[in-house]
Amino acid sequence: MLEVTALPLAELRERTSEKWREYPADVLPLFVAETDFPLAPAISDALHRAVDAGDTGYIASRTPLAAAYADFARRRFGWEADPARMRSTADVSMGIVEILRRVTQPGERVVVTPPVYPPFYDLVAEAGAEVERVPLLDTGTAWELDLDGIRAAFADGATAMLLCNPHNPTGTVHSCDSLAALAEIAAEFGAAVISDEIHAPLAQPGTGFTPFLDVGDAAERVGYAVVSASKAFNLAGLKCALMVTAADATSAVVRGLPIEVEWRTGQLGLLAAVAAFSQESDAWLDGLLRTLDENRVLLEDLLAARLPEAHYRIPDAGYLAWIDLSGLGWGDNPARRILKDARVALHYGPAFGAEGAGHVRLNFGTSPEIITEAVERIASLAGR
Repeated sequence: MLEVTALPLAELRERTSEKWREYPADVLPLFVAETDFPLAPAISDALHRAVDAGDTGYIASRTPLAAAYADFARRRFGWEADPARMRSTADVSMGIVEILRRVTQPGERVVVTPPVYPPFYDLVAEAGAEVERVPLLDTGTAWELDLDGIRAAFADGATAMLLCNPHNPTGTVHSCDSLAALAEIAAEFGAAVISDEIHAPLAQPGTGFTPFLDVGDAAERVGYAVVSASKAFNLAGLKCALMVTAADATSAVVRGLPIEVEWRTGQLGLLAAVAAFSQESDAWLDGLLRTLDENRVLLEDLLAARLPEAHYRIPDAGYLAWIDLSGLGWGDNPARRILKDARVALHYGPAFGAEGAGHVRLNFGTSPEIITEAVERIASLAGR
């Protein structure tokens, strides 16, 4: 059993990525979705080989990436994805925009489900469309898609939906039944569904994960998935993602994208992703999931003991915690005060939509010591 543990804080502060350069050294950075773990050995080996060989040119016209992802999806999700229906690009955001440009017309409306990853609002606008907000339903124990609200939006003219599966920031893994119902609704109204599945490899084993394109014929007809190794394996800076389809019409849309969309894929990103999706990295990913499981429970225990006013629901997937701090009376954007006075950087809740008022998003993809120190600092600010 491989143990995956975070690097020491002193080593992390030598990194030059956004997480470790945005704020001064007295701030604990738990905002952006980067993790503090060493790379999976297979990825490190692949990158070292490429650098040693000077293999840093353009990506080739034929690569093993699609086959590697198809094998990964079969092993991890039980999904038989077709490598011939995949095409790479620089990152998930670029894939989303390029697909949206082809499936919507300027001014048409695209459904998003707040609270949701803040760039979704910008990506819809970049594609020339407009955002149609259909918030998630909070049942008191879980978040769910508002299928009736989505149906109403499509009936009123929305032509596409940008799905976050697993959902960021709540960590919700949408059920197979919910996704199948969504697909049927979209098919009824001729709407496209673009599913951002970047957090899929981080679904906890007990929860499972269902790819949108794997829930039935309707999903295959209306759906596009955009996937990447970047969140699970901390490869965002290397720029590689895949656009995946499952039907002739949707595949034709992706095949029709300009060659430059594919050439923006990073060569090192592609090599790293192939290594990440290989069976050689499975033990590392399993070890990471065990560590994240321990961290998400640790955070629950710390908040219960030190900040009982906080409301936190353990996520199904990922390393992002969606925490309601409105009970502390720190206003709509409590992360501002926490940064200023506790020196802990969290993602601003209102950035995820109006539903984020009073909330923060905390990245627990780090060491237990850093998580503990962050909660202690915030608790001290609350007078505890």
